[in-house]
Amino acid sequence: MTPTVHQTKDGSSTLYSDTFEQFYHNPNGAASESLHVFFETPGLISTLDKANSLTILEIGFGTGLNFLLLLDILKQKKLNIPVEFWSIEAFPVDRATASGFDFKKHLNHPELNDMLPGIFDGIQPGLNEIQPLKDMDVTLHLFYGRFGDFSPQNLQADFIFHDPFSPEVNEELWTADTFTKLASYSSNQAVLATYCAASKARGAMCASGWKVARSQGALGKREMTVASLSPKMLKNFKRVNEERLAGRYQSGDFD
Repeated sequence: MTPTVHQTKDGSSTLYSDTFEQFYHNPNGAASESLHVFFETPGLISTLDKANSLTILEIGFGTGLNFLLLLDILKQKKLNIPVEFWSIEAFPVDRATASGFDFKKHLNHPELNDMLPGIFDGIQPGLNEIQPLKDMDVTLHLFYGRFGDFSPQNLQADFIFHDPFSPEVNEELWTADTFTKLASYSSNQAVLATYCAASKARGAMCASGWKVARSQGALGKREMTVASLSPKMLKNFKRVNEERLAGRYQSGDFD
């Protein structure tokens, strides 16, 4: 069943999945949540000011919102560094559904919103490589399929947007095996951000070698999670007790 488009309280669009019985974003504000969780809190925006290149890995392309926000920020800062944006989506929507997305209110360059239907229209199963803007060195590597079938070569992400449906309905993307695989696609100083603050999810990260910290959640959510393979990348956050959480996860305490 095709997900239905809804408008969130900040005026940006989201989808509701009947399959997972969840919204793709916080109903209080899709764009506001994404900016807080994936761009502001993990330090991506400030990193851009000194980066020579950028590689992002996103779990859950969804509406394409995070990709649009990145393009908008790059344009706003007048940056033209090489950017590789890898994203995985098992259930991409069709062009007609994407035509209903409206993020213009939250974009400094609202014309970017108009490229979304074309991106979704051309997606084929497997890896799709798209260069949406002729004036920017940005490549979208969009994998149409499941995370278990994703096997890129030489991917070393600087930031990971972990944005699948919640552990309650999509448990397979919140396991230690998943976070071990994500670590193999990460640079040594990569930062992973997710809206999720569940102890079991954090335990899975800890059990797979990630250093884990908590931060203020978005739009009424008490907490979110930030993780890195490098402890120094979390110096401004409050760390969890990784050894304890890893032990609880491995002993099945959360099952």
